[in-house]
Amino acid sequence: MIQTVSAITTVGELLDHGVGWAALRLHEVVVSHSDKDIKRLMDLWVKSPSVAKLGVHFDRNSVLTGSSPRFDMYGNEFGLGKAVAILSGYANKFDGRVTFYPGKEGGGSIDLGICLFPENMVAFESDEEFMSVVN
Repeated sequence: MIQTVSAITTVGELLDHGVGWAALRLHEVVVSHSDKDIKRLMDLWVKSPSVAKLGVHFDRNSVLTGSSPRFDMYGNEFGLGKAVAILSGYANKFDGRVTFYPGKEGGGSIDLGICLFPENMVAFESDEEFMSVVN
């Protein structure tokens, strides 16, 4: 089951307030997505089922994030040893897709899976301000 929530802003607001502010907006919409909302959307889906194709339904000038802090991704152990990284596979990969997982180091750290066309990755890697935030 896939459900989406959105935090919408303008370029001006993002430039005025910064990345931390944008992260707080995302946090607020995720936290406000209640059990009641989930059940309502699930009931609607039962009445009119569909299969989501994520890359088709989103504006290509947007960034789509996914995952959930509710799952202990590094806590599972299936007899092969602890995971060294969490990878989500090739399904629903498209330019601009970002997947968040609670970080392996714990303590509020975050691991990201970022899917970008090569030319967009080069542009991000060349952006000093962006790289100063992610490093």
